[in-house]
Amino acid sequence: MFPSIFSDELGWDIAKGLPIITSWGLEYVDLRGRVFGRSAEGLPAEKLADLKKLFDDHGMKLGCIQSSLAKVHLPDAERQKAEAEKLEGIIRLADALDCRLVRSFHYWQPAEEDRGQLAVRPDELQKVLDLFAPLAERAQDAGLILTFENCGVTPDEVFTVLDALDVPQWGMAWDVANTWACEECLEDEDAYILRMVRRARLLHVKANGSAIPREGRYIPYDKILEACHNAGMPGPVSVETHNPDRSVSNEEMSRRVVQVVRKAWPTAAPGGLSKPEIVRTVSRPWDDEPVGFVVVGLGMGQVRSKDITQTSGTKLVGVCDLVEDRAKRVGEEFDVPWTTDLAPWLSNDEVEVVFVVTETGNHAKVACQALEAGKHVITTKPMDANVANCDRMIRLAEEKGLLLGVDLGRRYQRETQQLRAAVAAGTFGRLLSGNCSLKILRDRKYFDHNGRWRGTWALDGGGVMSNQAIHHIDEVVYAVGMPEKVRCNAWTMTHDIEAEDTASAVWLYESGFVLTFTATTCYPQPTWYYLLELTGQDGAYIQTAGGPFEDPLIRYYVDGAWSDKAPAAADFPWVNSADNFAAAVRTGAPLVATGRDGKRSRVVLDAMYESAYRNGGDWVDVVGHPATP
Repeated sequence: MFPSIFSDELGWDIAKGLPIITSWGLEYVDLRGRVFGRSAEGLPAEKLADLKKLFDDHGMKLGCIQSSLAKVHLPDAERQKAEAEKLEGIIRLADALDCRLVRSFHYWQPAEEDRGQLAVRPDELQKVLDLFAPLAERAQDAGLILTFENCGVTPDEVFTVLDALDVPQWGMAWDVANTWACEECLEDEDAYILRMVRRARLLHVKANGSAIPREGRYIPYDKILEACHNAGMPGPVSVETHNPDRSVSNEEMSRRVVQVVRKAWPTAAPGGLSKPEIVRTVSRPWDDEPVGFVVVGLGMGQVRSKDITQTSGTKLVGVCDLVEDRAKRVGEEFDVPWTTDLAPWLSNDEVEVVFVVTETGNHAKVACQALEAGKHVITTKPMDANVANCDRMIRLAEEKGLLLGVDLGRRYQRETQQLRAAVAAGTFGRLLSGNCSLKILRDRKYFDHNGRWRGTWALDGGGVMSNQAIHHIDEVVYAVGMPEKVRCNAWTMTHDIEAEDTASAVWLYESGFVLTFTATTCYPQPTWYYLLELTGQDGAYIQTAGGPFEDPLIRYYVDGAWSDKAPAAADFPWVNSADNFAAAVRTGAPLVATGRDGKRSRVVLDAMYESAYRNGGDWVDVVGHPATP
């Protein structure tokens, strides 16, 4: 899933529009309409070469070919011939720009009063299938991935055609605004979103409902994009502005919609099975005196900046990043000052907390500067790339009498709190065995981005276990406790990186409980496929999401039966780490994840790495390890 924009929405030909789109920080664009003064699918070979060079010169890629293929109702033979020629042009375009994803239609564009009939009229469906069959066969032969838009048709009509064609890779191009106010959506918004997301391969975002209210309200794109991300939607989230306010230029309105998409963008790792409500509507007692944060590092820091702006009792004072364009873009996005230098924020009295979201190996460097300046500090996960740096931060914070926390997000999920309470209550009896696994996909672009720091020992602290699986390493440590010893094997299978992209470990506890832990970034699907199972003498637990599971699953086996009801209550007031940290600053509330908690997860991680890389996969003690807190 990645952000993109229709090439013609700025009102310019692509040669003029592409530099503007690039300046907004986008790396993808979708082709629609006229390119170099003619239709994109009608470009001759020499113009296709020019178009490829234009993309390469701007470091851009083609996200989708947004074609009008078959956007006609039950055509005659002459029109069918024209559409077949259009498809050949699309194939040439797909070959030239290395993009197989195509938005299409399917010869069903009825009058409004007949809309919906295709889903319930087998006779009409057969007409459509007979007419569309030659295009479908040619598209399959060419390896195109067709996505049918719910424009002029209902989603159920799209699903009916997809089911009849039965090509697993094909799906829906979901134009959210087209059917947002439908009866199904109004009746159960969450269920409607999930039903659409299961078939969507790409998404369209219009100004109406995003930059401009639709019927007095905004479409909840943060919720929609979170659902798309959790479902592993592989295609673009594309700005299709359709500017409804001619007092604003198409370029400016498109920029505003891009900003909406950025603000709604989900985190790299799904937060969990449930998404907590934002506490802005539950005013904290210190809301009139919010705690001031500056966010340093604006990759994932852009998301943390959004969290701060949406959380009661917290205030985003400013943002900082070494990359000027990124700092400027995020600063403008949240309407706060921005810098490329940390120093001004360390002398700014409004800043009480420095939120460090830099590369992992630079956490201590930034954190210690902030602590020396008298600022509280919270770092993203993992706490740092090595235990020595964790210790340095902990010592300095304690010497200065300042708060030091770690943004370990799984601790703020209801499911994690409920599991922790169940384990503490002895719900499962003595724990015997467990299994934790994480399977995701990271491509070459991910590792090449921003100086290729990911997957390095110095700046990422390792590979998949350090960057991605740390979420769940900490979740198990938090819910079940620290293992006594671990052993691990690690491999670098498909990525050109220093550290591992696949690893498998065994954790052994003093009680005899044994847990296997496996993680990989080599999974073929772009998803966050997570599984945690626990087995005890008196009960069992399973939690899974992503991958083949359309809906997240959580079940407890207690008293001889499976149930989705948690057996132990978990009273947990905090919505995210900024909320909890602000409470600690204003009221002295305990931190959910202190610096010492962050160090514990790093200790377990480093013990696994010691086993895998320096001890031949043999056991390494965690309890009694020199680095153990």
